[in-house]
Amino acid sequence: MGLKKGMLAAVIAVSTVALAACGSKGSQQDSSQVLHWSEPTELQTLDLSKVVDTVSSDTISNSTEGLYRLGKDSKIEPGLATKTQVSNHGLKYTFTLRKNSKWSNGDPVTAQNFVYSWRRTVNPKTASQYAYLFSGIKNADAVANGKKPVTTLGVKAANKYKLVVTLDKNIPYFKLLMGFTVFFPQDQKAVEQYGSKYGTAAKYMVYNGPYKVAGWNGSNLNWHLVKNKDYWDQKAVKLQKITFQVAKSTTTSYNLYQNKKLDETYLDAEQAKQLSNNKDYVSLKQSRTNYLEFNQTNKEFQNKKIRQALSYAVDRQQLVKKVLGNGSLPAKGIVSQDLASYQGKDFATAAATTTGVTYNKSQAQKLWREGLRELGVKKLSFTLMGDDDDMSKAVTDYLQSQFETNLPGAKVAVENLPKKIRITRAAAGQFDVVLAGWAADFSDPISFLDLFTKNNAYNDGKWDNPTYDRLINVSKTTDVNNQNKRWQDLVAASKLLSQEQGVAPLYQLSQAQLLRSDVKGVVYNTAGIAFNFKHAYIAK
Repeated sequence: MGLKKGMLAAVIAVSTVALAACGSKGSQQDSSQVLHWSEPTELQTLDLSKVVDTVSSDTISNSTEGLYRLGKDSKIEPGLATKTQVSNHGLKYTFTLRKNSKWSNGDPVTAQNFVYSWRRTVNPKTASQYAYLFSGIKNADAVANGKKPVTTLGVKAANKYKLVVTLDKNIPYFKLLMGFTVFFPQDQKAVEQYGSKYGTAAKYMVYNGPYKVAGWNGSNLNWHLVKNKDYWDQKAVKLQKITFQVAKSTTTSYNLYQNKKLDETYLDAEQAKQLSNNKDYVSLKQSRTNYLEFNQTNKEFQNKKIRQALSYAVDRQQLVKKVLGNGSLPAKGIVSQDLASYQGKDFATAAATTTGVTYNKSQAQKLWREGLRELGVKKLSFTLMGDDDDMSKAVTDYLQSQFETNLPGAKVAVENLPKKIRITRAAAGQFDVVLAGWAADFSDPISFLDLFTKNNAYNDGKWDNPTYDRLINVSKTTDVNNQNKRWQDLVAASKLLSQEQGVAPLYQLSQAQLLRSDVKGVVYNTAGIAFNFKHAYIAK
């Protein structure tokens, strides 16, 4: 099986009832169609050129529409593209857009909106951390590096409703990319009208998706998605409103769930154990790996033995069972399980290595002693940074205990910060060790592996390995008919990352959740856009 066909993510559809079973008497159209949802962290931005987190990406994907939507089983569903033509050996895509889509300010959605959006994201002045995803589109790399003007990017509007994209090379996962937030359109008039405020609050944004965002002022912990009456497929949208409430404590969200103030809540380890037999219990496996990233501009963490010792010191089995307790899995490597397969073998299994991801106390202490000796010190103090939600706090506390118990001379301070601040500080290199995480944007290993190349905007630890970079770069230019070589290069890169401890993979997250059984039609994907609410409804 070719890589392109074998790399679809595993998907869990929250609904077990087909949309066709939602009834025909209009009962799903009334005002009671309101869903109350909890989120563990804040909404950070509505600017798709600057989005970096899952909560924001999900919100944008349900209020803005691109060429395609990702539906059940990560299958491409119709978005704005009514027709796609591929020519020139896969290097030219022509998309015909529907003519009945418009922005919430009344402007029509046109091919030029895509041209403007893509140019804005790739423009180095925007400083988008997702600009690298455009690599492979003609001149994208040169534009992102400031070597060519944005007007040379391989995207143009042939007419008002025809978008033409030219590639430098075949991109096996190109159509999956088109369903991802960063490739959606933007209305130039709105961007220029709102200026620096664009995307910083619900009122500084325009929408063309199934819903519009309301009630978010840029920092508050609750907001709404309200049905967009002008959406081209609004008849398929049953919910009138979705309310979102940030609850960093699962105790808080569970109490709200019990009091019927929420229809969904995440669960911590203890809650998951106690409620695993509840009829509303769901465990959502994610294509997300949480890992330790080391600031390798610091002398201490340039030492590979110190990095390896910290990784060997962590008992990942105990971490997922006793600390998380939500069905999470010990990481085999940086790429999550069930994301991608080739010739019947899962990538995570093919790239598994005991070096760098296995608990081994004696090996940890041996490497620690040797590393300290090489540094000329007898002890090492550092700060472990993480988010301030309950789960992150539990994990960072556990890691602190593991390091200080298993590594003589280790003194660890823990700093838990709001996610937005943690991301900002990590990106600025203001950390020693950080508990980071990555959820795949599309179902291909490159979505993880590309992060740790030398110049990637997400390589916060500044790991630099020329062999790794070469393997990743070669994988991007491998002939589309030679997928075996591409697969082997990516496997080798993943093993190298673990063995050299560029980062220390910890666990693949599964999120324990309670979801009321009368909530139907919510589609959950492990990669890309997590929650698609377009066809969701409350059963009567």
